[in-house]
Amino acid sequence: MQNKDSKRSRTWVLIAVAVAGLAFAGWWWKGRDGAAGPDGAASAASGAAGRTPGGRFGRSGPQPVSVATVQRRDMNVIVDAIGSIASANTAVVRAKVSGELKALYFHEGQPVKAGQVLALIDPRPYEIARDQALATLARDQAQLENARADLARYKDLVAKDAAPRQQLDTQQALVRQLEATLLSDRAAVDNARLQLSYTRVTAPIAGQAGLKQADLGNNVSPGDVNGILSIAQTQPAAVVFAVPDLHLARIRQRLADKQALAVQAWDRERQQLLAQGAVASTDNAIDATTGTIKVKALFPNKDNGLFPNQFVNVRLQLDRLKDVLVVPSAAVQRGAPGTFVYVVADGQVALRKLQVLTTDGEATAVQGDLKPGEQVVTDGADRLRDGGKAEVIKVPSAGASAAGGRGRGRGAAASAAAGGAASAALSGAASAADASGGERSRWMERVPPEMVDKLRAMSPEDRRAWLQAYRASAAGSAPAN
Repeated sequence: MQNKDSKRSRTWVLIAVAVAGLAFAGWWWKGRDGAAGPDGAASAASGAAGRTPGGRFGRSGPQPVSVATVQRRDMNVIVDAIGSIASANTAVVRAKVSGELKALYFHEGQPVKAGQVLALIDPRPYEIARDQALATLARDQAQLENARADLARYKDLVAKDAAPRQQLDTQQALVRQLEATLLSDRAAVDNARLQLSYTRVTAPIAGQAGLKQADLGNNVSPGDVNGILSIAQTQPAAVVFAVPDLHLARIRQRLADKQALAVQAWDRERQQLLAQGAVASTDNAIDATTGTIKVKALFPNKDNGLFPNQFVNVRLQLDRLKDVLVVPSAAVQRGAPGTFVYVVADGQVALRKLQVLTTDGEATAVQGDLKPGEQVVTDGADRLRDGGKAEVIKVPSAGASAAGGRGRGRGAAASAAAGGAASAALSGAASAADASGGERSRWMERVPPEMVDKLRAMSPEDRRAWLQAYRASAAGSAPAN
């Protein structure tokens, strides 16, 4: 019985709390409706007047856009790649004979010529070996002359039957043996002279000397890994880079036709042109992992501005398109219709599909329903549609903007301080039109008047960024100055 009473009490408590909550909600809602009475309605109307029509996601009327003119001209087909400088030839100069390093005849980093003497190894042991070989040659030559004289006498005796025939044959064999010994002695002399010449270390190729790897007084030998120094041939210099294999057929065709493929080497920031050259050859196999083919280009490098293993940005001119339509790369859009641009004529927007032929930086060669002289949208295309309205932003000269900007800015600021946001916009627009002495573009009437003059004075990049932020603002208010 007590359990039933406690349950009934809790139920009535919950009902009372619910009724109190509903009563509070009704009181709050009534107060809210009262606040939205005449005064609230006026406040809401004033706020709506201060906002740009179009709500959260847009505004009525033509969209302000920036445009550029379609051109017809020649266009290079450029392939960008990353490469590294490689010397045409690299040689590690090693000692060909062992011995003490007695002298160095080069300066580190200096250019050297082929055949130039670079170092001297102690020649005395090799001079002694040469003299010993010469002495052996002289001894064996004397023995050969004596054997030939005996052979002549034996021939005379055998002819007179005064000596056996066997003795003549033995003497003839001795002469031939001594002749062979003499040939060996002469070879030994030549080898001794060659070893002696190796004590004078010479440059095998012309190029730039590197840092020395051995000091005076060190014992050097042919087995030294680092050698005495290295020489890099930097004239010409080679650049090795990889391009997609889809360009291989065109590259091989141009090389087979003896047509030069121009190559430019740029620094890391792509700000400075380092050198210009041409493609020399390609690798004999495609890299299956990356789908690229290695290409080697040669540069004269007369000023030695390119160093081995230097990183460069490579621009390969694969071809040159004649008389094609060219638009700014910023005008090319991609979406559900494919690749297209927006064309503006008399405030009317038209979508034109096209095909991209090639892109070189900020310019793109296209093929499609375009004509030279037409205006394509480069900024503001995100809110356009086919058949819609757009208004081209026309910027006066810098001198006119600077002359009228100060007066217009002060007039707009005074109007904004005197009245509300809506009246400030209207009075600012009127004062700007009067100060400029000409017609005011409609897009100016949809931005805060204090920004009109600043927009005119901005660079195209800054103005584009401001307008993008302004269009993307949720409530239609302008971004911060």
